[in-house]
Amino acid sequence: MLLATCGGERKVGPTIAVSGPPGSGKTTYARRLARELGLEYYSAGRIFRELAREKGVSLEELNRIAAEDPRIDMEIDSRTLKIGCKGGAVVEGHLVAWVLGSVADVRIYVTAPLEVRVRRIAEREGRSLEEVYRETVFREYVQWRRFLDYYGIDANSLHIFNLVLDTGWMGIEEAYALIKSYVCETLRGKGYSVPGCGAAPGNA
Repeated sequence: MLLATCGGERKVGPTIAVSGPPGSGKTTYARRLARELGLEYYSAGRIFRELAREKGVSLEELNRIAAEDPRIDMEIDSRTLKIGCKGGAVVEGHLVAWVLGSVADVRIYVTAPLEVRVRRIAEREGRSLEEVYRETVFREYVQWRRFLDYYGIDANSLHIFNLVLDTGWMGIEEAYALIKSYVCETLRGKGYSVPGCGAAPGNA
């Protein structure tokens, strides 16, 4: 099931959605993809921070409000959809592929085994494995429950994705090369001319 429609709005370029759980590497790949393909980069976290600034509250306070008021998450989803409908962007976040739905030209899911993701987060943030494990499991459950309650969508079902990549046992460069190659080939097939992708094979 896909959520989004843009009406008759015309996009200025492709929309690429990169989703996945915490510690999967999705932010690293999405940022680099946007930079190399000349697209804007957006994240659900960035949109959340912008909303907190507008409301004049801290991130912690907005998180508390969001836990009790579903309108916060729905506002973030609405802003995410607006970005996707404009196009020319790589949008990254745990659930953005479902929010953008068929608006996204390519939907990528980046994942890794839980123990690998927990270790990555703990090393990156200088925290204990136990603390990160508890927080990660709880956070993933809350997001899954939210989408199920608000939209009737099971975010554990990955059938909407064009590419699902397990980065657990891959190097960053190897994983990124696969992602970029797939994205470029898909965008060419949809008629997009993206300078960062180079010429199609046989047309150089």
